[in-house]
Amino acid sequence: MTARTAAIEAIYRYPVKGLSAQGLHRVRLSPGATLPADRLYAIENGPSGFDPAAPAYFPKAYFLMLMRNERLAALRTDFDEASHTLVIRNEGREAARGDLRTKEGRLAIEAFFRRFMPAELRGPPKVLRGENHSFSDVAKKVVSIINLASVAEVEAAIGAPVDPLRFRGNLYLRGWPAWQEFELLGSELATGDARLKVVKRITRCAATEVDPATGIRDLTIPRTLMDNFGHADCGIYAEVIAGGEIAIGDKVELTAGRLL
Repeated sequence: MTARTAAIEAIYRYPVKGLSAQGLHRVRLSPGATLPADRLYAIENGPSGFDPAAPAYFPKAYFLMLMRNERLAALRTDFDEASHTLVIRNEGREAARGDLRTKEGRLAIEAFFRRFMPAELRGPPKVLRGENHSFSDVAKKVVSIINLASVAEVEAAIGAPVDPLRFRGNLYLRGWPAWQEFELLGSELATGDARLKVVKRITRCAATEVDPATGIRDLTIPRTLMDNFGHADCGIYAEVIAGGEIAIGDKVELTAGRLL
């Protein structure tokens, strides 16, 4: 039995860990890398020991993130990859702007978070970046893939609308049956000019409880998954093994591997 062909319905990246998604129409993937500028920056929440000169994986608890800091979801952000300028909007107005490559720009963003969420800070907020580093939830540089049919199953189980952006994925696919993605571990996928290898299921945390439009913690996604499907997973991680451009509408096809 081979996998049914799917197609890319949406592409997103998260230039700053914990902040809002940035939609893309197309993107060029590189072997062994994340989407360009995905989780490129993070906001340190108290001293972490992260060394920009020798960047290494740190658990997300060291940074501002939705699992604990749901107010972040109420912010709207835009990141310009050419200038590394981050714009933060709160309640419909521009609240901060800064070039994250400069000290002045980082200070402007850090000052905003000191004002915005003082009670949730364990120390001075600090904008972090490491050369060729991604502040992903996993150490390996991967692309996260969400099957929209699986999200629909979660929606039916919980009895309420579930915004797929709760799962903070990079590629949202339509065409696979629900949960088929879990049967593709070790398989290779082709999409656009790129090739990816599925390496891991994604276990979901309390960040998915937060409505990405309002910042309100309103749905018990991990518990719903466990109670209805016997696991807390939704989505898969894939490693880019051959680079190339991908775009919304591109087919995603199984090129190596079999369904179990």
